[in-house]
Amino acid sequence: MRSRYTFAMSEFIPPGTRFVDLPSPFAMKRGGILHGGRMAYECWGKPDPDYGNVILILTGLSPDAHAASHAEHPDPGWWEPMLGPGKPIDTDRWFVVSVNTLGSCKGSSGPASNDPANGRPYRLDFPELSVEDCADAAAHVVRVLGIRRLACVIGNSMGGMVALALINRHPGIAHGLINISGAARALPFSIAIRSLQREAIRLDPHWNQGNYDQEHYPEAGMRMARKLGVITYRSALEWDGRFGRVKLDADRRIGTDPFALEFEVESYLEGHAQRFVRRFDPNCYLYLSRAMDWFDLGESCDGSTEQALSRVRIDRALAIGVHTDILFPLQQQEEIANGLLAGGADARLLPLPSPQGHDAFLVDIARFGPAVRGFLDSL
Repeated sequence: MRSRYTFAMSEFIPPGTRFVDLPSPFAMKRGGILHGGRMAYECWGKPDPDYGNVILILTGLSPDAHAASHAEHPDPGWWEPMLGPGKPIDTDRWFVVSVNTLGSCKGSSGPASNDPANGRPYRLDFPELSVEDCADAAAHVVRVLGIRRLACVIGNSMGGMVALALINRHPGIAHGLINISGAARALPFSIAIRSLQREAIRLDPHWNQGNYDQEHYPEAGMRMARKLGVITYRSALEWDGRFGRVKLDADRRIGTDPFALEFEVESYLEGHAQRFVRRFDPNCYLYLSRAMDWFDLGESCDGSTEQALSRVRIDRALAIGVHTDILFPLQQQEEIANGLLAGGADARLLPLPSPQGHDAFLVDIARFGPAVRGFLDSL
């Protein structure tokens, strides 16, 4: 993956990424205005003449639009086993569009992007970001591509939040919904974790109120934020089964610090963190994390989340979750399914017994693949 550095900030844009310009000005939910914004996307398959076979994929916080390999970018994508010819999301049948969320540093406009007014990175001058803004920006991509109605929208994790905001704010934009490990609102536990992640970044002296550069970069804060995240992405069951209490060999311990890494699980977290810290912009992380905390679909009708879900108009929906997810627990997918069902949708919950927690949809394809394929085949 190539990277492009701009002043102190950085954007990481996969080859083959395409772009759609947002309306200028683009009005944001919390009162801000974005000028000269854009959205990054990639696509697979071939659309039918009437665009009746289109699937939109909305991602979690950190992925780019490169969900799977294609001719313009043959490297594997973040959902490679799920998307492609003959795979659960079969690109021999479906035309698939994956968007990089607004606020990211992977091609769509965000704090790491240049402000066209002055040519400098936005940093903390980027408008306050909400999940609803991400949904409106994705809806604009759909319209610009000439798609009248999506066959299905698939949202994973944060993308599940965006998917609900999308179908709520843009009635009739989709026939079907697959909401995977998503939520209609942020719960206290996940808010608490994300709050600690943001604090770790902001307390790093190199964060410097968002004014860092590649030489003075909040690496320690980003490492801690990523480690906290990874801990919640998997389950205690998997941590125990995968690592137990296995200790590192003496030659793998680093330095003479008496509190240096000692267990295999510590080394795993450190490796994950090191691979992430320079591949995602810290300010973008702060903005997207806070947007998730702010989200509650109930705000859309000045009522409860359940009432808001019952007012969403979607024909068919599948909410998938796993019993071991502590970040977006199964009760949240149950809430989605029950709420949409109350509104007249053909909606159901599919709880899966995966031991791999919140990230199961990325790795447990043996369980998630048939569920996704079965729903799409029924459309």
